[in-house]
Amino acid sequence: MSSTAHRFPSRRRFLLGLGLLSQIAAAPKPPVVTVLGDSITAGLGLTARDAMPAQLQAALARRGVSVVVRAAGVSGDTSGGGLARVGFSVANDTRVCVVALGGNDLLQGVDPAQTMANLRGVLQKLKARGVGAVLVGVAAPPAIGAAYAREFNAIFPNLAREFGVPLYANILAGVSGNPALMQRDGIHPNASGAKRIGEALAPVVARAVRARAG
Repeated sequence: MSSTAHRFPSRRRFLLGLGLLSQIAAAPKPPVVTVLGDSITAGLGLTARDAMPAQLQAALARRGVSVVVRAAGVSGDTSGGGLARVGFSVANDTRVCVVALGGNDLLQGVDPAQTMANLRGVLQKLKARGVGAVLVGVAAPPAIGAAYAREFNAIFPNLAREFGVPLYANILAGVSGNPALMQRDGIHPNASGAKRIGEALAPVVARAVRARAG
């Protein structure tokens, strides 16, 4: 048998390998969802796989939405901190940014007008870059002062209407106050609480991702 005949199988394997590599290279990368937030987003007290961003990605996958959820949370961050770093914390490949800030403003008693101005600045920067947004609020309890709570709680729906972005009104809805879902500090969700948040937030984020497709 000639040496040419022996070379044919190797050539076929080589060409097949090239075809597979080109298919892999051409396969679209899943869109990126970046979660800009504070300690809840950072997963304080939790492993990365148990934290809210990973739980959100898993919840989206169960809905058939393939994305990469990128955590961009900094423990202790206020809305002002988020505004200062949105330019570098939210990378250019982000399709949708989940803005989950305000909890530390509430704990520190920041003037709601300042919090609103900071969050407006975040949303303006995202809009200017063509990045979609989902706004996630946090609820102020009346015990903090009825007037303050009323003004603070109005921030999130008002901004959602102003920018035409989806709103998830309270990040700790159904979680806060439940010892089975919270860490001992009574402020941060445990793994089960983070999973609950991810599952509840997933439909809102899924719609935003689909709306930004193409």
